[in-house]
Amino acid sequence: MTKQQVGLLFGGRSGEHEVSIFSARAIAQALGSADNASRYAVYPFYISKDGGWHGPDVAQRILDSGQPLSPEEGDKVNLWSFPPEAAEMTVWFPILHGPNGEDGTIQGLLQLMQVPFVGSGVLGSAVGMDKLAMKSAFAQAGLPQVAYRQICRHEIWSNPCVFPKLCDEIDAALGYPCFVKPANLGSSVGISKVRSRGEFEAALDSAASYDRRIIVEAAVPNAREVECAVLGTDNPRVSVIGEIRFQSDFYDYETKYTAGQADLLIPAPLPDTIAQQIRELAAQAFTAVDASGLSRVDFFYQEETGEIFLNEINTLPGFTATSMYPQLWQATGIPFPELVHQLIGFALEKADG
Repeated sequence: MTKQQVGLLFGGRSGEHEVSIFSARAIAQALGSADNASRYAVYPFYISKDGGWHGPDVAQRILDSGQPLSPEEGDKVNLWSFPPEAAEMTVWFPILHGPNGEDGTIQGLLQLMQVPFVGSGVLGSAVGMDKLAMKSAFAQAGLPQVAYRQICRHEIWSNPCVFPKLCDEIDAALGYPCFVKPANLGSSVGISKVRSRGEFEAALDSAASYDRRIIVEAAVPNAREVECAVLGTDNPRVSVIGEIRFQSDFYDYETKYTAGQADLLIPAPLPDTIAQQIRELAAQAFTAVDASGLSRVDFFYQEETGEIFLNEINTLPGFTATSMYPQLWQATGIPFPELVHQLIGFALEKADG
Protein backbone atom coordinates (compact mmCIF):
# COMPACT_ATOMS: atom_id res chain seq x y z
CA MET A 1 0.00 0.00 0.00
CA THR A 2 1.34 3.43 -0.96
CA LYS A 3 1.73 5.68 2.05
CA GLN A 4 0.22 9.14 2.16
CA GLN A 5 2.93 11.80 2.42
CA VAL A 6 1.78 13.92 5.40
CA GLY A 7 3.26 17.38 5.85
CA LEU A 8 3.08 18.16 9.57
CA LEU A 9 3.24 21.95 9.71
CA PHE A 10 3.93 23.61 13.06
CA GLY A 11 5.57 26.56 14.84
CA GLY A 12 4.38 29.84 13.38
CA ARG A 13 4.46 33.54 14.12
CA SER A 14 2.22 33.73 17.18
CA GLY A 15 2.44 33.71 20.94
CA GLU A 16 1.38 30.07 20.89
CA HIS A 17 4.50 28.92 19.04
CA GLU A 18 5.68 26.62 21.85
CA VAL A 19 2.23 25.07 22.27
CA SER A 20 2.27 24.27 18.55
CA ILE A 21 5.56 22.39 18.96
CA PHE A 22 4.11 20.18 21.68
CA SER A 23 0.93 19.54 19.67
CA ALA A 24 3.05 18.55 16.66
CA ARG A 25 5.16 16.17 18.77
CA ALA A 26 2.04 14.34 19.94
CA ILE A 27 0.60 14.13 16.42
CA ALA A 28 3.89 12.88 14.96
CA GLN A 29 4.03 10.14 17.57
CA ALA A 30 0.43 9.12 16.87
CA LEU A 31 1.00 9.03 13.10
CA GLY A 32 4.03 6.80 13.60
CA SER A 33 2.31 4.31 15.87
CA ALA A 34 0.28 1.13 15.34
CA ASP A 35 -1.59 0.95 12.02
CA ASN A 36 -0.71 4.55 11.13
CA ALA A 37 2.92 3.64 10.53
CA SER A 38 1.90 1.62 7.47
CA ARG A 39 -0.51 4.32 6.25
CA TYR A 40 1.54 7.50 6.49
CA ALA A 41 5.02 8.85 5.93
CA VAL A 42 5.30 11.95 8.10
CA TYR A 43 7.44 14.93 7.05
CA PRO A 44 7.66 17.74 9.62
CA PHE A 45 7.87 21.34 8.44
CA TYR A 46 8.66 24.14 10.86
CA ILE A 47 7.83 27.85 10.58
CA SER A 48 10.16 29.81 12.85
CA LYS A 49 9.07 32.87 14.80
CA ASP A 50 10.48 35.15 12.09
CA GLY A 51 8.33 33.41 9.46
CA GLY A 52 11.03 31.33 7.78
CA TRP A 53 10.08 27.84 6.54
CA HIS A 54 12.35 24.94 7.45
CA GLY A 55 12.31 21.43 6.03
CA PRO A 56 12.29 18.03 7.75
CA ASP A 57 15.90 18.08 8.94
CA VAL A 58 15.52 21.23 11.02
CA ALA A 59 11.87 20.51 11.86
CA GLN A 60 12.69 17.08 13.30
CA ARG A 61 15.37 18.65 15.47
CA ILE A 62 12.77 21.05 16.86
CA LEU A 63 10.36 18.19 17.55
CA ASP A 64 13.07 16.17 19.30
CA SER A 65 14.20 19.05 21.50
CA GLY A 66 10.84 20.69 22.07
CA GLN A 67 12.60 24.06 21.75
CA PRO A 68 12.04 26.70 19.05
CA LEU A 69 14.85 28.07 16.93
CA SER A 70 16.63 30.97 18.57
CA PRO A 71 16.53 34.35 16.76
CA GLU A 72 20.16 33.82 15.77
CA GLU A 73 19.23 30.57 14.01
CA GLY A 74 16.32 32.07 12.10
CA ASP A 75 16.60 32.42 8.36
CA LYS A 76 14.46 34.97 6.54
CA VAL A 77 15.90 33.70 3.28
CA ASN A 78 13.18 31.04 3.54
CA LEU A 79 10.40 33.56 4.15
CA TRP A 80 8.93 33.31 0.66
CA SER A 81 10.16 29.89 -0.41
CA PHE A 82 9.11 26.39 0.57
CA PRO A 83 11.57 23.62 1.39
CA PRO A 84 11.83 21.35 -1.68
CA GLU A 85 10.15 18.43 0.14
CA ALA A 86 6.91 20.46 0.36
CA ALA A 87 6.12 19.71 -3.28
CA GLU A 88 5.87 15.99 -2.52
CA MET A 89 3.15 16.18 0.15
CA THR A 90 -0.20 14.54 -0.57
CA VAL A 91 -1.93 16.00 2.51
CA TRP A 92 -1.06 18.67 5.07
CA PHE A 93 -1.70 18.56 8.81
CA PRO A 94 -1.32 22.17 10.02
CA ILE A 95 -1.12 22.55 13.78
CA LEU A 96 -0.30 26.25 14.02
CA HIS A 97 -2.20 27.83 16.90
CA GLY A 98 -3.12 31.51 17.06
CA PRO A 99 -2.76 34.31 14.49
CA ASN A 100 -1.23 33.33 11.14
CA GLY A 101 -2.05 29.71 11.90
CA GLU A 102 -5.72 29.22 12.63
CA ASP A 103 -7.16 32.46 11.27
CA GLY A 104 -7.43 31.47 7.61
CA THR A 105 -4.05 32.77 6.46
CA ILE A 106 -2.16 29.47 6.31
CA GLN A 107 -5.36 27.76 5.15
CA GLY A 108 -5.51 30.10 2.15
CA LEU A 109 -1.90 29.30 1.32
CA LEU A 110 -2.52 25.56 1.52
CA GLN A 111 -5.60 25.95 -0.63
CA LEU A 112 -3.53 27.74 -3.27
CA MET A 113 -1.09 24.82 -3.16
CA GLN A 114 -4.03 22.59 -4.20
CA VAL A 115 -3.21 19.93 -1.62
CA PRO A 116 -5.77 18.61 0.93
CA PHE A 117 -5.30 19.78 4.51
CA VAL A 118 -6.73 18.93 7.91
CA GLY A 119 -9.18 21.33 9.52
CA SER A 120 -11.37 24.24 8.57
CA GLY A 121 -10.94 26.25 5.40
CA VAL A 122 -10.41 29.99 5.04
CA LEU A 123 -13.92 31.05 6.06
CA GLY A 124 -14.38 28.74 9.04
CA SER A 125 -10.89 29.50 10.32
CA ALA A 126 -11.24 33.27 9.99
CA VAL A 127 -14.68 33.43 11.57
CA GLY A 128 -13.67 31.02 14.32
CA MET A 129 -10.59 33.09 15.17
CA ASP A 130 -12.22 36.52 15.19
CA LYS A 131 -14.37 36.66 18.32
CA LEU A 132 -16.60 39.43 16.98
CA ALA A 133 -17.25 37.73 13.63
CA MET A 134 -17.82 34.48 15.54
CA LYS A 135 -20.39 36.03 17.83
CA SER A 136 -22.19 37.58 14.86
CA ALA A 137 -22.41 34.15 13.23
CA PHE A 138 -23.68 32.61 16.48
CA ALA A 139 -26.27 35.38 16.87
CA GLN A 140 -27.47 34.85 13.30
CA ALA A 141 -27.93 31.16 14.12
CA GLY A 142 -29.91 32.01 17.25
CA LEU A 143 -27.41 30.47 19.67
CA PRO A 144 -27.41 31.62 23.33
CA GLN A 145 -24.60 34.00 24.28
CA VAL A 146 -23.75 36.50 27.01
CA ALA A 147 -24.29 40.20 26.33
CA TYR A 148 -21.29 41.86 24.67
CA ARG A 149 -20.10 45.06 23.02
CA GLN A 150 -17.54 45.83 20.32
CA ILE A 151 -14.95 48.58 20.70
CA CYS A 152 -12.28 49.68 18.24
CA ARG A 153 -8.79 50.79 19.17
CA HIS A 154 -9.31 54.29 17.80
CA GLU A 155 -12.20 54.76 20.25
CA ILE A 156 -10.00 53.77 23.19
CA TRP A 157 -7.08 55.90 22.11
CA SER A 158 -9.33 58.79 21.11
CA ASN A 159 -10.14 62.26 22.38
CA PRO A 160 -10.14 62.30 26.22
CA CYS A 161 -13.70 63.58 26.11
CA VAL A 162 -14.94 60.62 24.04
CA PHE A 163 -13.40 57.73 25.97
CA PRO A 164 -15.21 58.36 29.30
CA LYS A 165 -18.58 58.47 27.53
CA LEU A 166 -17.79 55.15 25.85
CA CYS A 167 -16.96 53.60 29.22
CA ASP A 168 -20.17 55.02 30.71
CA GLU A 169 -22.23 53.33 28.00
CA ILE A 170 -20.60 49.95 28.54
CA ASP A 171 -20.87 50.31 32.33
CA ALA A 172 -24.62 50.73 31.97
CA ALA A 173 -25.03 47.92 29.44
CA LEU A 174 -22.83 45.20 30.97
CA GLY A 175 -21.86 46.19 34.51
CA TYR A 176 -19.11 44.55 36.53
CA PRO A 177 -17.46 42.13 36.57
CA CYS A 178 -16.90 41.84 32.84
CA PHE A 179 -14.24 40.50 30.49
CA VAL A 180 -12.15 42.53 28.02
CA LYS A 181 -10.65 40.56 25.14
CA PRO A 182 -8.69 41.25 21.94
CA ALA A 183 -10.80 39.97 19.06
CA ASN A 184 -8.06 37.94 17.38
CA LEU A 185 -5.83 36.22 19.90
CA GLY A 186 -6.03 32.70 21.32
CA SER A 187 -5.10 30.99 24.60
CA SER A 188 -6.53 33.84 26.72
CA VAL A 189 -3.70 36.19 25.68
CA GLY A 190 -4.54 39.81 26.50
CA ILE A 191 -7.77 38.93 28.33
CA SER A 192 -8.68 40.68 31.58
CA LYS A 193 -11.45 40.21 34.12
CA VAL A 194 -12.34 43.61 35.57
CA ARG A 195 -14.42 44.68 38.57
CA SER A 196 -14.15 48.46 38.55
CA ARG A 197 -13.99 51.45 36.25
CA GLY A 198 -10.26 51.86 36.82
CA GLU A 199 -9.54 48.22 35.98
CA PHE A 200 -11.83 48.47 32.95
CA GLU A 201 -10.00 51.45 31.47
CA ALA A 202 -6.60 49.80 32.03
CA ALA A 203 -7.84 46.53 30.47
CA LEU A 204 -9.12 48.34 27.38
CA ASP A 205 -5.75 50.02 26.92
CA SER A 206 -3.98 46.67 27.30
CA ALA A 207 -6.29 44.86 24.86
CA ALA A 208 -5.87 47.66 22.31
CA SER A 209 -2.12 47.02 22.31
CA TYR A 210 -2.83 43.51 20.98
CA ASP A 211 -5.61 44.16 18.47
CA ARG A 212 -7.48 47.02 16.80
CA ARG A 213 -10.83 45.36 17.61
CA ILE A 214 -11.84 44.53 21.18
CA ILE A 215 -14.79 42.72 22.69
CA VAL A 216 -16.27 43.34 26.14
CA GLU A 217 -18.45 40.55 27.57
CA ALA A 218 -20.69 40.34 30.60
CA ALA A 219 -19.58 37.79 33.19
CA VAL A 220 -21.76 34.79 34.13
CA PRO A 221 -21.93 34.50 37.93
CA ASN A 222 -20.84 31.12 39.33
CA ALA A 223 -20.43 29.72 35.82
CA ARG A 224 -19.07 26.23 35.24
CA GLU A 225 -16.79 26.05 32.19
CA VAL A 226 -17.56 23.04 30.01
CA GLU A 227 -16.32 21.97 26.58
CA CYS A 228 -17.36 19.65 23.78
CA ALA A 229 -15.24 18.31 20.90
CA VAL A 230 -16.58 18.14 17.34
CA LEU A 231 -15.27 15.88 14.56
CA GLY A 232 -16.30 15.61 10.92
CA THR A 233 -17.54 17.73 8.05
CA ASP A 234 -21.16 17.93 6.89
CA ASN A 235 -22.49 15.55 9.55
CA PRO A 236 -20.20 16.21 12.51
CA ARG A 237 -20.03 13.99 15.58
CA VAL A 238 -19.82 15.36 19.10
CA SER A 239 -17.97 13.99 22.10
CA VAL A 240 -18.80 13.60 25.75
CA ILE A 241 -18.65 16.85 27.74
CA GLY A 242 -15.57 17.87 29.72
CA GLU A 243 -15.33 20.41 32.53
CA ILE A 244 -12.43 22.63 33.59
CA ARG A 245 -12.05 23.48 37.27
CA PHE A 246 -9.42 25.87 38.56
CA GLN A 247 -8.61 28.08 41.53
CA SER A 248 -7.51 31.18 39.61
CA ASP A 249 -9.88 34.03 38.92
CA PHE A 250 -10.48 32.83 35.36
CA TYR A 251 -9.00 30.38 32.85
CA ASP A 252 -6.07 32.57 31.79
CA TYR A 253 -2.89 31.67 29.88
CA GLU A 254 -0.90 30.73 32.99
CA THR A 255 -3.68 28.49 34.28
CA LYS A 256 -4.02 26.76 30.90
CA TYR A 257 -0.36 25.92 30.45
CA THR A 258 0.98 25.47 33.99
CA ALA A 259 0.87 21.92 35.31
CA GLY A 260 -1.43 21.47 38.27
CA GLN A 261 -3.28 24.76 37.82
CA ALA A 262 -6.47 23.22 36.42
CA ASP A 263 -8.33 19.92 36.63
CA LEU A 264 -10.14 18.34 33.69
CA LEU A 265 -13.23 16.31 34.54
CA ILE A 266 -14.18 13.92 31.72
CA PRO A 267 -17.03 13.26 31.47
CA ALA A 268 -18.34 16.33 33.27
CA PRO A 269 -20.81 15.65 36.11
CA LEU A 270 -23.86 17.11 34.40
CA PRO A 271 -27.54 16.14 34.15
CA ASP A 272 -28.16 14.13 30.99
CA THR A 273 -30.52 16.75 29.61
CA ILE A 274 -27.94 19.52 30.02
CA ALA A 275 -25.17 17.42 28.48
CA GLN A 276 -27.37 16.67 25.49
CA GLN A 277 -28.24 20.36 25.02
CA ILE A 278 -24.54 21.26 25.06
CA ARG A 279 -23.75 18.58 22.51
CA GLU A 280 -26.50 19.85 20.20
CA LEU A 281 -25.33 23.46 20.58
CA ALA A 282 -21.74 22.42 19.83
CA ALA A 283 -22.78 20.89 16.51
CA GLN A 284 -24.83 23.99 15.66
CA ALA A 285 -21.89 26.29 16.48
CA PHE A 286 -19.62 24.18 14.27
CA THR A 287 -22.03 24.58 11.37
CA ALA A 288 -22.65 28.29 12.04
CA VAL A 289 -19.03 29.23 11.33
CA ASP A 290 -18.58 26.65 8.53
CA ALA A 291 -15.95 24.72 10.48
CA SER A 292 -14.57 21.44 9.19
CA GLY A 293 -12.56 18.52 10.52
CA LEU A 294 -12.15 19.45 14.16
CA SER A 295 -13.21 22.03 16.70
CA ARG A 296 -13.59 22.44 20.43
CA VAL A 297 -16.64 24.41 21.55
CA ASP A 298 -16.62 26.11 24.96
CA PHE A 299 -19.63 26.94 27.11
CA PHE A 300 -20.66 28.51 30.41
CA TYR A 301 -23.22 26.55 32.43
CA GLN A 302 -25.03 28.36 35.24
CA GLU A 303 -26.19 25.57 37.47
CA GLU A 304 -28.55 27.69 39.58
CA THR A 305 -30.68 28.72 36.60
CA GLY A 306 -29.96 25.85 34.20
CA GLU A 307 -28.83 28.34 31.55
CA ILE A 308 -26.19 27.49 28.95
CA PHE A 309 -24.19 30.19 27.19
CA LEU A 310 -21.98 29.54 24.17
CA ASN A 311 -18.58 31.10 24.80
CA GLU A 312 -16.47 30.37 21.72
CA ILE A 313 -15.32 27.84 19.15
CA ASN A 314 -11.67 26.91 18.63
CA THR A 315 -11.14 25.47 15.15
CA LEU A 316 -7.56 24.34 15.86
CA PRO A 317 -7.46 23.41 19.55
CA GLY A 318 -4.43 22.27 21.51
CA PHE A 319 -3.47 18.74 20.46
CA THR A 320 -1.03 17.46 23.03
CA ALA A 321 -1.78 14.12 24.64
CA THR A 322 -3.09 15.99 27.70
CA SER A 323 -5.17 18.58 25.80
CA MET A 324 -8.91 18.59 26.25
CA TYR A 325 -9.78 17.87 22.60
CA PRO A 326 -8.05 14.46 22.22
CA GLN A 327 -8.97 13.53 25.79
CA LEU A 328 -12.66 14.11 25.06
CA TRP A 329 -12.48 11.78 22.06
CA GLN A 330 -10.52 9.22 24.05
CA ALA A 331 -13.38 9.18 26.57
CA THR A 332 -15.88 8.93 23.70
CA GLY A 333 -14.13 5.86 22.28
CA ILE A 334 -11.65 7.22 19.72
CA PRO A 335 -7.99 6.80 20.77
CA PHE A 336 -5.43 9.44 19.77
CA PRO A 337 -3.89 7.49 16.82
CA GLU A 338 -7.35 6.74 15.39
CA LEU A 339 -8.35 10.38 15.87
CA VAL A 340 -5.52 11.75 13.72
CA HIS A 341 -6.20 9.03 11.14
CA GLN A 342 -9.83 10.08 10.89
CA LEU A 343 -8.88 13.75 10.59
CA ILE A 344 -6.65 13.00 7.61
CA GLY A 345 -9.47 10.96 6.12
CA PHE A 346 -11.86 13.91 6.40
CA ALA A 347 -9.29 16.16 4.72
CA LEU A 348 -8.98 13.79 1.76
CA GLU A 349 -12.77 13.35 1.51
CA LYS A 350 -13.30 17.12 1.53
CA ALA A 351 -10.80 17.57 -1.28
CA ASP A 352 -12.51 14.88 -3.35
CA GLY A 353 -15.95 16.39 -2.76
